[in-house]
Amino acid sequence: MLNNMTTDTEEGEESPNNQGDGNLKESSPFINSSVSCDVEKSQQYDGKNMALFEEEMDTSPMVSSLLSSLANYSNLPTGSKEHEEAENNEEGGRPSKKPVTAPQLGTLMGVYLPCIQNIFGVILFLRMTWMVGIGGVFGSFIIVFMCCSTTMLTAISMSAIATNGVVPAGGSYYMISRSLGPEFGGAVGICFYLGTTFAGAMYILGCIEILLIYIVPQAAIFKIEGLEGLEAEAALLNNMRVYGTIVLSFMALVVFVGVKYVNKLALVFLACVILSILAVYAGVIKTAIEPPVFPVCLLGNRTLTSKGYDICAKVIEIDNETVTTKLWRSFCDSEYLNATCDDYFNNNNVTEIQGIPGVTSGILAENLFGNYLEKGMIVEKRGLASQPDLESSASGTNRFVLADISSFFTLLVGIYFPSVTGIMAGSNRSGDLRDAQKSIPIGTIAAITTTSTTLSSDISCVVLFGACIEGVVLRDKFGEGVNGNLVIGTLAWPSPWVIVFGSFFSTCGAGLQSLTGAPRLLQAISRDGIIPFLRVFGHGKANGEPTWALLLTASICEIGIIIASLDAVAPILSMFFLMCYMFVNLACALQTLLRTPNWRPRFKFYHWALSFLGMSLCLSLMFICSWYYAIVAMGIATCIYKYIEFRGAEKEWGDGIRGISLSAARFALMRLEEGPPHTKNWRPQILVLVSTDAEQNVEQPRLISLTNQLKAGKGLTIVGTSVQGTFLDNYTEAQRADQSLRKLMEAEKVKGFPQVVVSSNLRDGTSHLIQVGGLGGLKHNTVMISWPRNWKQPEFHQQFRDFIEVVRETTVASLALLVPKNISSYPSNGERFTEGHIDVWWIVHDGGMLMLLPFLLRQHKVWRKCKMRIFTVAQMDDNSIQMKKDVITFLYHLRIDAQVEVVEMHDSDISAYTYEKTLVMEQRSQILKQMHLTKNEMEREIQSITDSSRGSIRRKKSNASRSHHSIEEGSSVAEQPEEESVAVSNSKQVQLIHSKNASTPTSPTSPTTPAGSGNTWTDYKGADKRKNLETSKDPFSMKPEWENLNQTDVRRMHTALRLNEVITKKSKEAKLVLLNMPGPPKNRMGEENYMEFLEVLTEGLNRVLLVRGGGREVITIYS
Repeated sequence: MLNNMTTDTEEGEESPNNQGDGNLKESSPFINSSVSCDVEKSQQYDGKNMALFEEEMDTSPMVSSLLSSLANYSNLPTGSKEHEEAENNEEGGRPSKKPVTAPQLGTLMGVYLPCIQNIFGVILFLRMTWMVGIGGVFGSFIIVFMCCSTTMLTAISMSAIATNGVVPAGGSYYMISRSLGPEFGGAVGICFYLGTTFAGAMYILGCIEILLIYIVPQAAIFKIEGLEGLEAEAALLNNMRVYGTIVLSFMALVVFVGVKYVNKLALVFLACVILSILAVYAGVIKTAIEPPVFPVCLLGNRTLTSKGYDICAKVIEIDNETVTTKLWRSFCDSEYLNATCDDYFNNNNVTEIQGIPGVTSGILAENLFGNYLEKGMIVEKRGLASQPDLESSASGTNRFVLADISSFFTLLVGIYFPSVTGIMAGSNRSGDLRDAQKSIPIGTIAAITTTSTTLSSDISCVVLFGACIEGVVLRDKFGEGVNGNLVIGTLAWPSPWVIVFGSFFSTCGAGLQSLTGAPRLLQAISRDGIIPFLRVFGHGKANGEPTWALLLTASICEIGIIIASLDAVAPILSMFFLMCYMFVNLACALQTLLRTPNWRPRFKFYHWALSFLGMSLCLSLMFICSWYYAIVAMGIATCIYKYIEFRGAEKEWGDGIRGISLSAARFALMRLEEGPPHTKNWRPQILVLVSTDAEQNVEQPRLISLTNQLKAGKGLTIVGTSVQGTFLDNYTEAQRADQSLRKLMEAEKVKGFPQVVVSSNLRDGTSHLIQVGGLGGLKHNTVMISWPRNWKQPEFHQQFRDFIEVVRETTVASLALLVPKNISSYPSNGERFTEGHIDVWWIVHDGGMLMLLPFLLRQHKVWRKCKMRIFTVAQMDDNSIQMKKDVITFLYHLRIDAQVEVVEMHDSDISAYTYEKTLVMEQRSQILKQMHLTKNEMEREIQSITDSSRGSIRRKKSNASRSHHSIEEGSSVAEQPEEESVAVSNSKQVQLIHSKNASTPTSPTSPTTPAGSGNTWTDYKGADKRKNLETSKDPFSMKPEWENLNQTDVRRMHTALRLNEVITKKSKEAKLVLLNMPGPPKNRMGEENYMEFLEVLTEGLNRVLLVRGGGREVITIYS
């Protein structure tokens, strides 16, 4: 025995490994003996062979413990185990109550008998003969064969699922939900629950119909005698409602008292059913030997009701005197021979035919094909001549047997199908079974086989009824033409009462079974918690009986009782059952095709093709029965599905839908590997790089908001961050960061994936994210990272260097880059802009990113009211008017609405302020590189340099404005008050071409600024036109410190200042400004200068989005 494992040595002997103090722990190199808390554990495992695995015993139990827990597994379906545990917890130290055990039923009592009772139900006894008479033997055979085939295929699928593991309470619901997921399981479970509940109503209505029509018609509260037409129909339905409510209350009380009483009654009811079936077959055999005398009276070819005549004749001879009969008095105004009679009565003879001519009579040929009737039509015999009554009134129609409903093939299917729905009766009570895996397949298949002796019973009954019984009797639903007898009872031997009482008890038993199974099904759904508002119905009595669920079931069942018509209720429950069967077959087929490792059913006689055939039959029968009921049932299931998906389905059951998702995802990923997406399908798949604080909370949450606004829930989003350290030491921090990202993404409603990387330094971690983010063809094509704050401060120098490395890596990887500046000022998802502009400054062509991003932003409700403006810059040698026309045409073809402005920038001298700004920038860089100062000293040194620079700039700028016109830079560093001179300068150097009605974007590459797709700065196009700096007339150009400046940096600063001046003037009030982002410098010596140029370029703007294309076209004019 595993739980009796001991060492090989006896207790009294001493092993060589146990020399000394005998402490096994100290002699083991795998156990950390320094931890004091391990002493107790070592004592616990002393003397056992498991010391090597001692450290893992808490998380990985010994096999003996595992097998013991499996052996003690309790399959209490109705929650008695949980109820008992809860009570013990509440009572605290008080002695626990005696454990409550649920009924442990075997295959016979738990599955076989409930299935038999439901299959040999109300439809077989009350509607089978009528169905044969209306649909004919051929049509009825097709109906029975389709329905029985559907249930047999479903039973095979259900048996495979039921034997693929333990099936607790809930039966079919449990099987579907664990195979197809909580959404499908809940939706189909509720539908099946409603079907089972309405089945209970149908059985009760059948019980009342037998009671009031065939057993004690005198018990009717609303008298039918003397009524005809709608009045008689209403009286019958009212009787059904009153007595149905009484019987329902009684049955609910029996079920409430306990399942054991239902099971005890089941044997009695089943014995009645079996006797009834045997009586029918005995009667059929007897008709072949000696057909019974069972006359039916016809007037012409019309069937007369038996209550309308005493003798099947118009007149009779008594003592040589002609006397009129009751039939005469029914059709004439007096009993005398000279009375005025109905024309049809006068023109046609009365004939008496044999109602049950017998198997050898050849009546089968007459009953072979259908004879569908409209409501109110008279039941007539085929092939019998009669004189039609052209002027007959409707007043005397109650003397003939009439069709109570309009009949057609699809109606017959809907009415008949509930008679084969008993296959789930056993699985519904799976929690009460001793071994559900064994009992469900054996009991269900045996029941269907027996009733395939209902297949042979039903199919044989179809043939035998058509071969034995006259067609007018078959079409007489309530036996009005045969003295009010149950039609199938007229065939029975030795007495019709055997069938009457047998069918009565059969319907009672089936009703009890439905009222027993439905509450347990609802309780199982409630206990799973997938539908929050149903949780109250998970509670029950101390032994787990579903009290509240029974109350709701009885209430819903009362709705079916109020409908009161058996023929109206049957198609309703057919829909719900067929939907459940369809998904059982689907579950089996999917599990088989997906070949999930856990799919190992003991029942081997299944195949996915059979399951798909069963599913197709179920779907077909749904629409054959009633297309509008089918749509309603599917609508109910869809609503429940979406509700569970939205509110409650946070469960992972390893279902088949999950497997389909994985297979579909793999297939889609493999397809994506075939090549890059076409330009028409390109959308930003964004990798958002965020940083976290010491508590692993995101420092820039507005980055996620901007991502949501840009994506509108579409495409791929990966939110990545890196944790510094080693994976072993920092795994907990990584998990905490992952949870933080998930919560933030959920709060911002961003559909995507978080990704956390642990690396020795943050720089490498970010690089790893850029390299390995995504999977296969589903990878990011765009990186978003926020502008580094406080990058000028020494302690943040590494931050901006990491930022520039990201720019370089995205360039090498041909990824687009989005850099939002002042991210904290960006709107949240809850804000709305009622007006404003999104300004695009199209300096260089980047593949169309600048055109696409504003369009995507304006799809979101935050930016929807903002208008789009596009500014492009023209040089002196550009035709600005033609350029504007080209941009408008381009935007027209792109289907993008925007205003267009072309800004002309003239060549001008480099101002003194530009030199001074460049000088301060380079001096600061040199100081930071050469001086190894403390943090505080470095800050003071930088501040002194900045202060002296500002004073020099003010003096020199003032002199320069008096001698030359220069461009004023609106930088906060400059802080100059001479606004008037700036206005004059601007008016001479910048000319604007305004367009109020223009509608759009961009054009050729403008060489004013660096090319967006290159790695380095491009030369300023006007360099060949500018004046030689050494020979300039500028009085400040001869300053010795200016002569040593890098002229490339001077030109870059000049470009940044001039562009910033124009952008600030035109887009100061814009809600968002999009700019081309220049490429990073080739060498690392100019990184600080690069940051300074970008700072100058965007100075004075509130929200700026720097955009750098990925080197490919992302927007096209073609459809």
